[in-house]
Amino acid sequence: MDDHRPAQVGQAIARALSEAMERQSLSANALAAAAGINRQVIANVLAGKAWPDLLTVASLEAALGEMLWPRHIDWPVDENGARQQPLPPQK
Repeated sequence: MDDHRPAQVGQAIARALSEAMERQSLSANALAAAAGINRQVIANVLAGKAWPDLLTVASLEAALGEMLWPRHIDWPVDENGARQQPLPPQK
């Protein structure tokens, strides 16, 4: 297993959370209320200051109606045999 995979999964969740909130025009306050979690938890995840636990991810996914957990087992394999998170297209 790639040593950086857990960090990449955490980053992918944060990116998916940010994108879902933007698509749905949701503030951290509104999402926190809908998910039943503290707004600061959302802010910390978005800022990369904390990784969400499974209960938080499940609560956020339920409130958003979208999956946040990445399909990291489907990520492409690099030349060293380690799976790497694909980078999103640059805007």
